[in-house]
Amino acid sequence: MDLEKMFQDLIAMGGSDIHIKIGNKPIFRVNGDLFDYGDEIISFETMNKIVLLLTKSLDQDEFKSEKEADFRFVIKGIGRFRVNVYMQRGTYAIAIRRVSHTISKIEDLKLPDIVKKIALLSRGLVLITGTAGSGKSTTMASIIEYINQNRRANIITIEDPIEFLFKDKKSIIQQREVGSDTKDFKGSLRYLLRQDPDIVVIGEIRDQETMATALRAANTGHLVFSTLHTTDAKQTIDRILSFFEGHQQNEIRSLLAATLEASISQRLIPTVEGESRIVATEVMIKNDYVKDCILNSEKRSSIKDAIKKGSFYGMHGFDDSIFKLYSNGMISYEDALLNATSPAEFEMRVKGVDDSSNSDYSLGDYDYNMTGRDSY
Repeated sequence: MDLEKMFQDLIAMGGSDIHIKIGNKPIFRVNGDLFDYGDEIISFETMNKIVLLLTKSLDQDEFKSEKEADFRFVIKGIGRFRVNVYMQRGTYAIAIRRVSHTISKIEDLKLPDIVKKIALLSRGLVLITGTAGSGKSTTMASIIEYINQNRRANIITIEDPIEFLFKDKKSIIQQREVGSDTKDFKGSLRYLLRQDPDIVVIGEIRDQETMATALRAANTGHLVFSTLHTTDAKQTIDRILSFFEGHQQNEIRSLLAATLEASISQRLIPTVEGESRIVATEVMIKNDYVKDCILNSEKRSSIKDAIKKGSFYGMHGFDDSIFKLYSNGMISYEDALLNATSPAEFEMRVKGVDDSSNSDYSLGDYDYNMTGRDSY
């Protein structure tokens, strides 16, 4: 198995991921779809050789003990990749994600205008959410680069692993990688606030301690960005609360209502030409209605209504975003319906029956006649 050629072919095809499993051909993910790569069936011996090559820089005793590892892999002249090696049914399997060399601009990603305003907040918590492979890291990198170009700030990131490399412009950006720069998330977060950050970037919130640190940092006047594997604002709030025990819920609700400034949830949808994907978003911005929904557990189902009525603040729902993409001829009706939160309401809206939507929502004054591949 020629790994170098496989990585080159992934890039040439515009692919995002490689999956390697014993007994199968390698599989590429291109524009969200899975394709077999080549003719070679991965044998036990081939898999062990690949794992040995990919993990040679790791602590082998720790790797064998943990039975999985997440790390970056760089091939000079080809690119950077995020690699996850794990066990399934007693044998190794590998998931590899391509990491882009370039950091896209907010406008190039077709993100809504409100994202630039969110980037320039002075304090609070901002969460970027979505399923795996929905472009969360790409969006967060574009926001950090926008800050870097537009304001003076000391930005400290904690990542596992580092994906995008930043160069200091107006801001100072210090990127810390778990494993090489710090032992683990817990250790780095413990001392984080002693390093004089203006902005804290946590690659992903995975546990109660990380969530508590993010809330504490936001509550003490810092601007905090992170990601969660949640599909929308309501699920994001539910997930945050689920990190904590019942007796902590009221305190966390109060802290969350005070600090959560915005959530940006996203989905990637194939474009009409089929050569790329474009992002659809839901944006929730803190206002009194949103705060009330967070503070009162019986009102949590009203988050969707708060977003629908919050266009003045820059809020919009997924179906608003998807409708705009469809209306501008960027996605097909079938894909729009498939990705809509409420397909029946979306269908009525297309037919002109529904007038309850957020008609004030704007994607921004961008050129929608894209050519080639976008950054997702």
